[in-house]
Amino acid sequence: MSCSIFLLFLALFVSIFEQSVSVSNGSQREILRAISGQDGEKPDFAVELNATNFDSVLKETPAPYAIVEFFAHWCPACRNYKPQYEKVARLFNGANASHPGIILMTRVDCALTINSNLCDKFSVKYYPMLLWGPPKKFVGWDPKQENSEILTIERGRTADILLGWINKQLGSSYGFDDEKYENEHLQRNFSDPGQIAKAIYDVEEATSTAFGIILDQRMIKSKTRASLIKFLQLLVAHHPSKRCRKGSADILVDFDNLCPSEILLAKNEADSCSKKGTLGNYQICGEEVPRGYWMYCRGSKNDTRGFSCGLWVLLHSLSVRVEDGESDLAFRTTCDFIYNFFVCEECRQHFHGMCSSVSSPFKKARDFSLWLWSAHNQVNERLMKDEESPGTGDPEFPKVTWPPKQLCPSCYLNSRKTSDENSKIDWNENEVFKFLVSYYGKELVNLYKDKELQAGGGTEKTVNEELVASTNAVVVPLGAALAIAVASCAFGALACFWRSQQKNRKPRRSWN
Repeated sequence: MSCSIFLLFLALFVSIFEQSVSVSNGSQREILRAISGQDGEKPDFAVELNATNFDSVLKETPAPYAIVEFFAHWCPACRNYKPQYEKVARLFNGANASHPGIILMTRVDCALTINSNLCDKFSVKYYPMLLWGPPKKFVGWDPKQENSEILTIERGRTADILLGWINKQLGSSYGFDDEKYENEHLQRNFSDPGQIAKAIYDVEEATSTAFGIILDQRMIKSKTRASLIKFLQLLVAHHPSKRCRKGSADILVDFDNLCPSEILLAKNEADSCSKKGTLGNYQICGEEVPRGYWMYCRGSKNDTRGFSCGLWVLLHSLSVRVEDGESDLAFRTTCDFIYNFFVCEECRQHFHGMCSSVSSPFKKARDFSLWLWSAHNQVNERLMKDEESPGTGDPEFPKVTWPPKQLCPSCYLNSRKTSDENSKIDWNENEVFKFLVSYYGKELVNLYKDKELQAGGGTEKTVNEELVASTNAVVVPLGAALAIAVASCAFGALACFWRSQQKNRKPRRSWN
């Protein structure tokens, strides 16, 4: 097949692909607008759903519960009820929610033709009608199913009554005067290994937040550019989230064009390598991230845990996914990334000091994983002392030696008292490594696995293949891992098509 014929077919493929993406992205932008309230309008906190995004939004939400309001925009009772519903939705939806990540409150307009089949599917017979249940149970729901977990909220006609119904259902005591993150029911049971499953969302949040900080602070310089590329390669090969792997690959494919090295050599800072440039349009973990709140890493106060916790979980999850042949490169890539892009000066200098103390290259993935674990415990020990006097730590989540005995009793050989009365632990490092691989490997992605299987979004074989892809990468250098990760037909074809177009274009005077 000649090149021209190939490009003709390729152009047709790209056109179809872009149309499908525009529909998907359009629905996602509608969700974001519903919460952010663009154009100066008062924001709606309840998320507007329709037949095109109903399954995807409910499938992807980290919230364990959802409420769907079926209404008709022409219905006077529905219009009168909206402020009541919004008053409750404000507590659970949006970046300023008092109790984020617990209940996703949504609505579907049954008066729209596009939603007719969806409303018929849920046997909507009056407006407004409220349904409650686990989000995944709404996906692929069968009205003939017995013992359904989808419940009808019969009495929820005012905000007070609806919130009272929710409190009774959850055994909670939420109130309209609750402030952001205050009086939250926090997950403190660290003896439950299943808690780490929620951290998959925090890993995505931390990845997106870190990328945003890099662009906001204009941190991509000629000296740091290579460090970022290597870390993106590490994310492409081993990030536990599929969408973050894809987003990182998207950025890498276009990185030389978006942020060429020759621009960074100029005296003036390059806008193209900051949030102001095209690079700022890329979402490293997809359109829905960042969400604006934390799950596993949520602190009891606004200024504790959060990003730093999510970043640690990300680094641990990467360390247990690399193979022996990649371990030293992954170690150096991690150290360089923290040194160049972590904005806490004291923290990055301490981490750099721990990195510099390693005298010989790592030959085993086990060594890198255990070094990071030991480094994390050293940081916790230092912060325990630093936070003790001013009382700046999180009272609900004090710094502890990790892992605690409740999580891994076999990790402890014994503990003894030293001369300074501090407890010195003799670790069984083989057991510690097994724990790290399980906790930050399989347990971390279990929530994604369960959502896929229970929501009918794919077969068990497909999910298992996805887990294999993220936990058992081929033993190659990370530079080659990048080629493997992005060398799919679509990426290669799109890159070929783009290059062919660039050759035929006349030179332009500027980026504008």
